[in-house]
Parts: sequence; structure tokens; C-alpha cells
Amino acid sequence: MSSASERPKHKVSRGPHYVAMILISEPHVSRALSTNRNLALNAFKSSMAGYHVSPVIFRTLDIMNLQRLAPPENLSRMNNLRIGDRPLWFRPFTIVKVGEQNFGSGLVKDDTLAEKKRELYQAVEGINRGIFGLPSAKKFEIESLVQQLESQNPTPEPTLELDKVAGCWRLVYSTITILGSKRTKLGLRDFISLDEFFQTIDIAKSKAVNVVEFSAKGLSLLSGQLSIEASFKIASATRVDINFASSTITPDQLMHVFRKNYNLLLGIFNPEGWLEITYVDDTMRIGRDNKGNIFVLEKIEDRSRNPQG
Repeated sequence: MSSASERPKHKVSRGPHYVAMILISEPHVSRALSTNRNLALNAFKSSMAGYHVSPVIFRTLDIMNLQRLAPPENLSRMNNLRIGDRPLWFRPFTIVKVGEQNFGSGLVKDDTLAEKKRELYQAVEGINRGIFGLPSAKKFEIESLVQQLESQNPTPEPTLELDKVAGCWRLVYSTITILGSKRTKLGLRDFISLDEFFQTIDIAKSKAVNVVEFSAKGLSLLSGQLSIEASFKIASATRVDINFASSTITPDQLMHVFRKNYNLLLGIFNPEGWLEITYVDDTMRIGRDNKGNIFVLEKIEDRSRNPQG
């Protein structure tokens, strides 16, 4: 029988309880059985102390120990088994150990989430939120990390915990893009720069305000923002329906720049439709809308205290 140090390492799952799966190595078991069945089976049972093993497995082991499943002519063959061979009646099986929820499982999950979030923040550095497009490899990298976080969402029913959604958020990534002629018409190539994107959610009023900040190169008077106000209502445990309410551009000088293409600008940033909240914790939120867009936002304390706001 292989020693404890030779036993395969536990594989920890990503749930509120962790499950260690131990696949018994067929060559080791076969070799042990061929040498001394009684000793091997008893040692195996003792080594499983603390593991949850199906009674069926132990009953099977006891039957094997009676040596009535293998005809006499096969017993001599068993003594000459090569590593990797196994009797027909032997099949690999899986032993499951359920760990204590309060000892380690939460830490493993928290560490995993923190690492994935760090990887995502690193991946979105220097891409201007993806608003002007990305290479396909970079987009794949970011959205793979997004999916990994979504699969470990610590708040599976976010609309039942809207306090986690409330407050001010800064957009760090979105699949909304402004490309080609749209970018040219809006003057976003050389003249106007897109700055920060913010969203403030007031759950008491069921209201959200999206703010897109702009600045004109060399003209401080043309720096300003587009504000879009919308109402929302809960549609399910994970989804909200969003209705456009109003929009404004300030100051007036900036409105004059965008007036001709205001509908184009509003069409890009209008949030009306529905939004699925696929991940939310105390510092990050991820959502997907009915247009197929992905949004990744980080929570900030206050726009006025944000150095880039």
C-alpha cells in the first residue's frame, strides 16, 4: 500500500464547502492486493478514517476479502500482476472528504476571488475601458477572467441584497465600443477625450445616474459631462429592468459640440433595457445587459474624492 506521503494531493473545489477527491491509484491497489489482500484491505480501511466512504465500497472490499469473486485459477495470476494490471472485478472508485466550512474553505474561496480580481484589474490597465476597441487576444483574456469571477459570485441573489449594489461605482471595462465613423462624428479622435465613467445608485429612490466625463484638449471651458438618469425595478433575483428618464450635457459649450450628434451619443450610453447582475461584492460589480454588453465596475467612496473624477 502506498504511504500517506505518496497519496495524490487533495483537489479543493470552489464552493462554500470544499470537497477533496482522492482517486485511488490502480497500480498501487493492484500491487498491494496481489501481495497480501487482508493486510492491504485493512490498511486501506484504516487510512480512510475521517473520510466519508460509501458503505457500498466497504461491503465490496469485504466481499473481495472473502476471495470468492476470483476463481482459483485467477488467484495465481493475481500474484503475478504487473503494475497497471487489475482483476476484472476491480474498478477504480472515488473517496470523498467533506471539510469543515469554518476551517479553510472560506479562506480558499476569498483568496481565489482576490487573486482573480487582481488579475482582472491588471488586464484592464491602459485600455481606456475598451471603449475604442481591443485586440481579440486581450478581449478574450479579460472576458475569461470575468467568467471565472461570475462562476464564483458571492452574492447569487443580488437584488435581494441591494445594499451591496448601492453607492458610487467607476467603470473599468465595458464591451460598449465607439469605433470608425461614430468616433469621428463625435470628435473623439483628436479634439474631445473621454474621461471617467461613473454610476451612482440610489436604492431608496430606485434610481441610477450614469455620468460620462469629457474634456477638450487645451480648452478647459469645454470640459464637462453627460448625465443620464434612469429608474429601475427588480425583475428577478438577479435582474433589474431599467427605464430611461432624462439626460443632460453640461456646460452649454459642450452641448454645442455634441448637439448635431447628440442622438448618436445618447444611443451609445442609454442604459434602457434590462441588466443582469452576474457578480457583486463589496468592491466589484459585473453586469450583462440585453444588448450583450459586459460591464465591470469598482466601488468608490465618493466621486468628489476620486483623484481622476
